[in-house]
Amino acid sequence: MPKILFHTCCSPCACQPIEELVKQGFEVTIFYYNPNVQPREEYDARLAELKKYLQEWPMVEIIEGEYEVEKWLEQIKGLESEPERGRRCDVCYEMRLRKTAEQAKKLGYEYFGSSLSISPHKKAEKISELGQKIAAEMGVKFLDRDWKKMGGWQQACALAKEHNFYRQNYCGCVFSKSKMKNQNEKLR
Repeated sequence: MPKILFHTCCSPCACQPIEELVKQGFEVTIFYYNPNVQPREEYDARLAELKKYLQEWPMVEIIEGEYEVEKWLEQIKGLESEPERGRRCDVCYEMRLRKTAEQAKKLGYEYFGSSLSISPHKKAEKISELGQKIAAEMGVKFLDRDWKKMGGWQQACALAKEHNFYRQNYCGCVFSKSKMKNQNEKLR
């Protein structure tokens, strides 16, 4: 049974890939590493919801990475004004994928992957490119999947509704939250 360390940011994004990976015969361990998610209360709410969901999947373990907000802010310095899906997001994807690959290698996993590509707001092609690059550098296989394809996003939304998951309305970083707040104010 192949072992995968699978990065995710929240239950709504993780649920469909977890079900699919288990069905495909993977031994899945979730890696919750999201230094971009702010404030800390949001980070903790997402983690608590994920742990609650994983109680239904006793064969799926979870590893919580460090909450490195300062390191993330340092990485995206100068990109604060970038639009959603811009260069700031690329740096954020790479930081989280790289940390997942490092952990996978350190802990002896054959594969690493991420649920990031399930969101229609994320660039699956960039996630794929970065994952392949990091896999080549680290010597760990990247499970390259665009999870939103073949109804993945719709299945994830249905599962989230069925489980009554807490659903955030921004990717997690303060810049996307600010953008969302501004859009909501314009609608008033």
